[in-house]
Amino acid sequence: MNTDVNTDMNIGVNAERPALLLAHGAGGSIAGNFGLVLDDLARDYTLIGPHYPGAGDSPVAAEPLELDELADQLVATAVAAGQESFAVLGESLGSAVAVRVATRHPARVRALVLTAGFPVADPVLALAAQLIKSLAAAGRWEDVARLACVSCLSRADLAELAPSDLDALVERTLDGMPPGMVDHFDLVSRVDVRADLAKVAAPTLVVAPMGDRLVLPDSSYRLAAGIAGAELIELPGAAHILNAVDRATWLRHVRAFLGALPAVSAMANSPVTSGN
Repeated sequence: MNTDVNTDMNIGVNAERPALLLAHGAGGSIAGNFGLVLDDLARDYTLIGPHYPGAGDSPVAAEPLELDELADQLVATAVAAGQESFAVLGESLGSAVAVRVATRHPARVRALVLTAGFPVADPVLALAAQLIKSLAAAGRWEDVARLACVSCLSRADLAELAPSDLDALVERTLDGMPPGMVDHFDLVSRVDVRADLAKVAAPTLVVAPMGDRLVLPDSSYRLAAGIAGAELIELPGAAHILNAVDRATWLRHVRAFLGALPAVSAMANSPVTSGN
């Protein structure tokens, strides 16, 4: 199967700036997951933002998605943009994609940032994925949107909403769901990168939103425990989708982590001959 990945974002490609390859979550997008920090990161990094099949402008896949193919296609997108090495920032499902990128293409990966990630679907995520697929099969898309709101937003953000605003929130969520959402969550239910973790050699930052009700913080702990030398940061009260305040905290930690990496040499933009 050939899984096409669409690139809607290739911000400020510059051979002198290190590259960040962005891997979004299931039912998400580059703007939906990273939109609050794209302008900030683009000041110092070249951003490569592919979309999975059925997200952004990418067509829906004809066959079930496979993690290896997504990982390979994301790497191919970065290389086609002239970036031979990069850090990978993965959110939710994108964290599993990032881990697989690091094990299939180790010579290219300078670092990983894994946010709200999981090595395998925990019981809450597995049940949510099954429920999303069942509701979608029954055409109950508004209920899928309601589940997304309950699962992905913080308690504090939901508590501030007036009852009259709930329908509008559901409608906005419904409008933002990509055509490939069911395919994405089908992959979520099959992902298993537990055996990959010990093979990850790249410096890794794991960010655990402690108020996440879709992917339990325990999943982030498992990622950090399985990757040698991984750094773990907890975001108290943060939900699966980070609000502006929590994303600002995330950005501060991520910038500090990326800033401590060895400088990219001229060789980083030379063709990589191993670890492809």
